[in-house]
Amino acid sequence: MPRPPLINAASAMSRRHWLTSAAAGTLGCGILGDSLTALSSPLPRRQLLILFLSGGPSQFETWDPKPGAKTGGPFRAIPTSIPGIKIGELLPHTAKILHRLTVVRSVASNIADHFQGHYALQSGRIAPGYPVLGSAVAKLLEKPDDILPGYISIRRNGPKAYTDVGDAGFLGAKYDGVRVYDNLPPENLIRPTGISPVTARSIDQIRRATDEQFRQRRDSRPIESYEATYQQAAALMGHREIFDLKQEPADLHDRYGRHEFGQHCLLARRLLESGINCVKVTHFDWDAHQDNFYWHQVRCAEFDRTFVTLLDDLEQRGILEHTLVVVTGEMGRTPQINNLGGRDHWGRAWSMAMAGCGVNPGLVYGATNDSGTEVTENPVSHGDLFHTYLQALGIDSHMNYTLDDQTNPVADPDATPISALLA
Repeated sequence: MPRPPLINAASAMSRRHWLTSAAAGTLGCGILGDSLTALSSPLPRRQLLILFLSGGPSQFETWDPKPGAKTGGPFRAIPTSIPGIKIGELLPHTAKILHRLTVVRSVASNIADHFQGHYALQSGRIAPGYPVLGSAVAKLLEKPDDILPGYISIRRNGPKAYTDVGDAGFLGAKYDGVRVYDNLPPENLIRPTGISPVTARSIDQIRRATDEQFRQRRDSRPIESYEATYQQAAALMGHREIFDLKQEPADLHDRYGRHEFGQHCLLARRLLESGINCVKVTHFDWDAHQDNFYWHQVRCAEFDRTFVTLLDDLEQRGILEHTLVVVTGEMGRTPQINNLGGRDHWGRAWSMAMAGCGVNPGLVYGATNDSGTEVTENPVSHGDLFHTYLQALGIDSHMNYTLDDQTNPVADPDATPISALLA
């Protein structure tokens, strides 16, 4: 990673590249059975925002500091708005609003691999083929009159990342995360100037007829996935203004931060405001195998103020009251500091946080020992978290998907919701 200036401590869009490769997706397996109801009670539409800290942030430098311990590192623990609770000094803005958050200090996923960790944390499973959280929520909170995609993932453009793991699994391509890169509006959302509306309609009629012929003679699942993708792309053509951040005032851009993560979070708020069921924003470069303390100064400085600004903005607009915000990576970092000044991968004891609807604010759940090597109170698995997210969104996590006369539990039946976290 290139070293940016030190900060003091104290579009491409693709649903498998839209139309071209959507037709090749063969994971679609039908629809949910009529017996499955998304909401366990007649609540207003709830939404999900995932802030994914890719690479694995250190719990020691964030949510669960151990100052003075051999494993603790150089940073102080600072008081928060919850009496008696401290977090790392690299999160001073977050410390002031901790009473609005739910912090879990006892995640014991026992996975120390990026790709496996991301899939487990996002699907609640180890076995492959299950939908990740965003895809599951897109399906489970879907309403008949929804037009826009149910799940949009915002990330920087670049090589395939840890966050590109999983997606809709057996739910099919319709519920894959639509990827937005670098806040650029999706390509091909405007009809070429050389094609008239009449010609465009004729082309669409030919496309539909061809699809129907193919559907009658072959496996219809690729066509159904393609058709769903096409319709959502067509819907976005009429909503390009969602991606126009120039509509936001300059001072709000400044508060979010003029950096990549800040502007991605601003777009996320606009997407939630438009009714998208789930938005995921990825903040990269937390994988600090060397210069861990320097890199956490840099990444925390970006995250801290942006995160608080985002929560404030969501609350002022009346969005936070029906939106669950999840802040997590795929793992934590080792208590031991290696000979490069870094922390390596650690899945036995680490932390994450939540805010918004369905969870108890001002709660710090679980604990680790003085050196942070082990969970000592209330261990939490990736499956438990998945159950808890769904329950917080008003979804019965114990129900089943019914697809092609087969049933699959929505969440791991060997895991359970964490009742203490739920409002």
